[in-house]
Amino acid sequence: MSNIIIGILLFLTFIGFIVFVMRGGNIMIGFLIMAVLWTVIGGIPYKEAINDIFSQPAMDYGSTIMVIIFGSWFGRVLVDTGVAGAISEQAVKVSYKHPISAAILVCLITAFIFTSSYGVGAVIAIAVILLPILQSLGLSKNVAVVAFVMSIGAPMYVNIVIIKQIQLFFPKVIYGAKYLTYGFSAMAVQMIVVILFILVHAKSIHKNEVTSTDVKDVNISSVPKISYILPVFPVLMNLIFGWQPIPALMLSIFLVLLTTGHLKTYKNALSMINQTVSKAISDISGLIVMLLFLTMFSAAAVKNTARFGTILKSIVPHDPFILAIAFGVLAPLALFRGPLMVWGAGSATAAVLAATGFFNQYFAFCAIIVPAVSIAISTCITQSWNLWVVEHTELNVKDFLKTGVPYGWLTSIINLLLAAMMFH
Repeated sequence: MSNIIIGILLFLTFIGFIVFVMRGGNIMIGFLIMAVLWTVIGGIPYKEAINDIFSQPAMDYGSTIMVIIFGSWFGRVLVDTGVAGAISEQAVKVSYKHPISAAILVCLITAFIFTSSYGVGAVIAIAVILLPILQSLGLSKNVAVVAFVMSIGAPMYVNIVIIKQIQLFFPKVIYGAKYLTYGFSAMAVQMIVVILFILVHAKSIHKNEVTSTDVKDVNISSVPKISYILPVFPVLMNLIFGWQPIPALMLSIFLVLLTTGHLKTYKNALSMINQTVSKAISDISGLIVMLLFLTMFSAAAVKNTARFGTILKSIVPHDPFILAIAFGVLAPLALFRGPLMVWGAGSATAAVLAATGFFNQYFAFCAIIVPAVSIAISTCITQSWNLWVVEHTELNVKDFLKTGVPYGWLTSIINLLLAAMMFH
């Protein structure tokens, strides 16, 4: 009887947390408050709470934090050395007699860059180059913005920075061939939807009237073409040679600096390293603290599994296909940091889903990452770089959501069913 009462109290605080986040509450503070509340409500002994909830989980997460730091550094190096910009410039060279093909190429190049790049700084650096190209090709403002941000979102299925954050809930999921087979498939699905999105709006795309002088005005650093393959290099090192993320990222950073000529002198190398490290850590400083608080909340959720186990068994389907359909239908609940957004109120959903142990961890991982990537990252205004792009282009928020959410929703349904088929 006491477990039922405690379970109800935990559930009420869970709902309260969702409301708090969706009304704009600070999610970092929300995680900490939830960790404290679930510790107290669950009656977890004092010493156990100090060691197993507020200390050890954060300490254990240190290795993941290091991967996130190196991933952010690699992304910053790609931007500041001009590699990302040089890859983007290739889209300009596509004949403007084929604007639809050019628009699709811009989106594919964007997705390629963000397989390893991450952060609002990297997005801004690429957006100021590629968004004007998309609009010059004849795409209306809302179509150009949605195509661009969905192309950023697609590679987040394989981006090490994103994967490491969600691994917190599902530690048995390994960043290797098993997951990446799904990750690249899900990325491909989203890019196919982006291409479909462009084709649906093909009538609005007209022959571009920009002259060759306009193209030449784009000021991009010249880098060797061999460096164009480096954004995906860390992933290839993992797939082909089984390298762990940090050495793969370190080698990739070294190769980017080497091929772009930033290691010619000690002074120049030191300046570039210091500059990129400083920016990379600044890009993710708030994220790191938020994730540490999230580890505490996740630990408290695991400790309280037994308290709400009876309730969950009666409402959570045990069939992965049914859960996939349910999450697919409800995928828009990832909007506005809602209950299916893992970096919002959905962190509680992820913690509870992981704690039940009802599903294969790979499938559960996918059930959480799909709405987070295809809805929240790709189509929601609360994603920091989406907000910047919308404000930068002066696009109406309502138009942004109306244009993008249906396609993110379609992608979510397909990718959830794909996960159920691959990991059932």
